[in-house]
Amino acid sequence: MAETWVNSAERIGADLHLEVELSGPGGRRAALIRTLRDAVRSGRLAPGTLLPPYRSLAADLGVARNTVADAYAELVAEGWLTARQGSGTRVAQRAEPTGAASRVPVKAPPRARGPRHDLRQGRPDASEFPRSAWLASYRRALQQAPNEAFGPGDPAGRVELREALTEYLARARGVRTEPARIVICSGFAHALRLLFGGTSGSGGADAVLRGPLAMEAYGLGFHRQLLAAAGVRTVPLPLDEDGARVGLLDRERAVLLTPAHQFPTGGPLHPERRAAVIDWARARGGLILEDDYDGEFRYDRRPVGALQGLDPERVIHLGSVSKSLSPALRLGWMVLPERYVEPVLAVKGEREGWASTLDQLALADFVGSGSYDRHVRRMRQRYRRRRDRLVAALAVHAPHVEVTGVAAGLHAVLRLPPGTERSAVKAAAWRGIALDGLAEFRHPEFHDPENDPAKGQGSIAPDGLVVGYAAPSEHAYGAALEALCQVLPLE
Repeated sequence: MAETWVNSAERIGADLHLEVELSGPGGRRAALIRTLRDAVRSGRLAPGTLLPPYRSLAADLGVARNTVADAYAELVAEGWLTARQGSGTRVAQRAEPTGAASRVPVKAPPRARGPRHDLRQGRPDASEFPRSAWLASYRRALQQAPNEAFGPGDPAGRVELREALTEYLARARGVRTEPARIVICSGFAHALRLLFGGTSGSGGADAVLRGPLAMEAYGLGFHRQLLAAAGVRTVPLPLDEDGARVGLLDRERAVLLTPAHQFPTGGPLHPERRAAVIDWARARGGLILEDDYDGEFRYDRRPVGALQGLDPERVIHLGSVSKSLSPALRLGWMVLPERYVEPVLAVKGEREGWASTLDQLALADFVGSGSYDRHVRRMRQRYRRRRDRLVAALAVHAPHVEVTGVAAGLHAVLRLPPGTERSAVKAAAWRGIALDGLAEFRHPEFHDPENDPAKGQGSIAPDGLVVGYAAPSEHAYGAALEALCQVLPLE
């Protein structure tokens, strides 16, 4: 009969699993030799694996000690195992013992080569993640966490983080809220799925919000695709030098805006339009979704507070740490009007299934200890220097190229002569530069010549490049700027 053996971790420090056919031909000793040999040959016992002492294995299998000792000795003699005084018995380090059938080498798939120069938007400098400060917060969070924090998570998010965000958002962004009106999520895209997708994720009857949804004529195509998958029709809202033209809102009951720094064209929503869109929401019973994607990174203008502060019951404020810390953390938040809290939690489910509870506790400590503020201030200075170097390089090597949207954020828009965007993007790709053309962000339904600011009545050029200046490491940034200037079209 087959005996299944799992050794005791207390005895040797690691669990091993073997099935030994003790009644096979040759007796128990031969059966054990075959089992161990097959386990090594197949790779189930990797080179260097420590085997249990023969006394322990004999006790687990119910056989005599000499049976195991003799099996170990024969496998050592054959080269399958090694034995040293004081080090125990281990699987031999070489890939195959002498005379064993050779294995067919398995090639690892080739790793995709990254761009030579990464100038894509929306990417912080990964080399500047505050590892030491984050590790200190993580350690404190683990030490201070109550036992219940290691159970199923609260779908609203850890109260420690919601309390820390309440204080921080009020102080830094002018948000008016309380912990009970904040729901933690894994980022902006997750927030959209929760609001428009329902429990099925495809805009079912339990979706919190329904379309149509007005949104700025330039934005991330990924967000439009996500909304379309949920059955939400999006309506492009034209832009000009004062931001979204909110006076053109028609029958829509909701609008998605980036009022602190329009993405990707740059610039805040004009104060008169901020007031106007709040008036529209109050008069029409409408709702504003505020994407505060990089509100903390401002350089040449006074801080622009969150739109939510003007009317907390008409604005859903959405934020994350993907730009300020790292997209790898997958942490974001929704600051909700009171009437939407329970519907969002109902869609999210009975327990947290997206955002790590331990990361939430660490972020709560990181914010509460002041480490988050210090990191943002440091990165604001660094990104401002990056931006200044970009502007200076263009002034010398491409003075005919106008740079816009640089008062805040992590990217700039380079206006190009009409008809040159596509060729510039191709030239950049040929030189290993990763960046985006402005056309990539244009809503596919935004083509009305009378309302298209690209046709002359607004501030958006018909052709342009969206250049992120945050992603390259410090030592690689100069070469990236030099390469960029070489692919720009001539005047």
